[in-house]
Amino acid sequence: MTTRLRRALLAALAAALAVLVGSTGAQALSPVSGSGSTYVGVAMRKWVADGQTLGMSVNYTPSGSPTGLSLFNQSSVDFAGTEAEFASIGMAAPTRGYQYVPDVAGAVAIMYNINESSGRKVDYLHLDRRTVARIFIGEITKWDDPAIVATNRNIHFPSQPIRVVLRGNPSGTTALFYDFISTTLGAEYAARWAQYGCQGVQGRPVLIQCNTGFISNVVQFNDSDQIANYLATDSGKWSIGFDEFGYAKVYGTSTAWVQNAGGTYVLPYAQNISAALESARLRPDLSQDLSGVYGSTNPQAYPISAYSYIVTQCAPASSRPTCKGAYSDAGKSQTLAKWMSYIACDGQVSMAQLGYSPLPPNLSQEMANSVARLTGTAPTTLSAANCTNPRFRGSLGAGSTSPCDPFVCGAGAGSSTGGGGGTRGTGTSGAGSTTQGGTTGGTSGGRTAGGTTAGGNTTGGAASAAKGATGAPGATSAGGAAATSGGKVAAVAGQGGGAPVVALGGSDASTWQNPAPVKFDAAVPEDPFGWLPAVIVLVALLAPAFVVNRRRAKSGADLSPDPAPRP
Repeated sequence: MTTRLRRALLAALAAALAVLVGSTGAQALSPVSGSGSTYVGVAMRKWVADGQTLGMSVNYTPSGSPTGLSLFNQSSVDFAGTEAEFASIGMAAPTRGYQYVPDVAGAVAIMYNINESSGRKVDYLHLDRRTVARIFIGEITKWDDPAIVATNRNIHFPSQPIRVVLRGNPSGTTALFYDFISTTLGAEYAARWAQYGCQGVQGRPVLIQCNTGFISNVVQFNDSDQIANYLATDSGKWSIGFDEFGYAKVYGTSTAWVQNAGGTYVLPYAQNISAALESARLRPDLSQDLSGVYGSTNPQAYPISAYSYIVTQCAPASSRPTCKGAYSDAGKSQTLAKWMSYIACDGQVSMAQLGYSPLPPNLSQEMANSVARLTGTAPTTLSAANCTNPRFRGSLGAGSTSPCDPFVCGAGAGSSTGGGGGTRGTGTSGAGSTTQGGTTGGTSGGRTAGGTTAGGNTTGGAASAAKGATGAPGATSAGGAAATSGGKVAAVAGQGGGAPVVALGGSDASTWQNPAPVKFDAAVPEDPFGWLPAVIVLVALLAPAFVVNRRRAKSGADLSPDPAPRP
């Protein structure tokens, strides 16, 4: 081999290495941080921890939806978590642009801590929607009120004052819950709101700020964990509050059966959340109108159910007028794209066990479409073949089935722990077991070191709820049919209470097409040395020529022509 050829081969090898290594650098992931919803906090703990396992640096602070939206507005965080839209809580839309991305379905649970007159703990409490609403506007103030007694046979309530537990800081969960109350009570709620000079958006207040007497006996906390923990301990005796069902499972807090508009008492398990959200109406930007959910007559529907959202920037798109520009740091777009792709599929698998319900297939697809608006690429078309979300297989996953209502099943009031759904801090999850007086709701993973605490952050390395034992298989149901009404996108149930199919609506028709797929494997972490095999192959091809040349040089058999002598 000539010296000139040797040099050419070395140059080719160096160029190949530069191209291969450089291509990995172009796909480098940047750290991202978010803030907002506590409603999605239990799910976020798992998603953030799993993101770290997959090689992503994602941090999330459960500060409350309004705070998260405000920080996103100020460009202080890369993404926000929320159940409320900017306009619905009186906040201006961000100039940086945004998109609403549904990430999971959840429900506001009514948590309580009371004893009967005999001192026995009340584990099964039945409340109709009006009674729930009237308690939280201060119209029902005693546990032995006729409205409570009427729906709880064989329970002897003491004449104890009801202590109402509220959030003390702006909260999307509060806005969601009082939207339910406003819809349920109508003019009755509006009159009391005006009577006590309450501040904020009447229909969706993020914080209850009213004159003395609106609720006579109240305690407030700034964190979902604090609320659930308080209601699970002796400190919270005679109290009632509200929070996402996942916190009841973490802390083992007793949870009320709420009567839906169809007359059935239900708990907020995945099957009941899913049934209720068949009546949700999604606007072209995917924000939600829940009035149909609150009044759903589906016998399985839990009436205080809602989707949670991630809010991100996005490249301009005709289907999303609110998208005004991608992130200036392409690495942030890549991190969010990879993380959200994981959430859309693998991240939905254990949601029922954690106290949520996995996204229906069409909204997992919407998350994939949102990822495409982050990266400027064609979206992946999701299916059972490439997405592990159990909804693609007609299931809600393990832990989705509610225990039987003891009053319906003939077990009486009982004294089991089925209403709560968990043993505090055990870290297990399952279908539950049967005890005298009723069926338990199963247990759910307790927090371990590194998890979110009051006012703290969930960061990479934060412990998520343990998977624990496998629970009962989820229910299988048929797909729904689509319909459009009033310029909004309607999600309509088909026979069997199937997954909602969102119809075309507004100017968003292109969003619902099936574009060319882009393969993404959310289960495989990005390999920082993915270029190494190619380099090894290249070296293997070139090395023999160098070895032969070296041997010839040593034996004097180099046949390359000598340079011409100098004149």
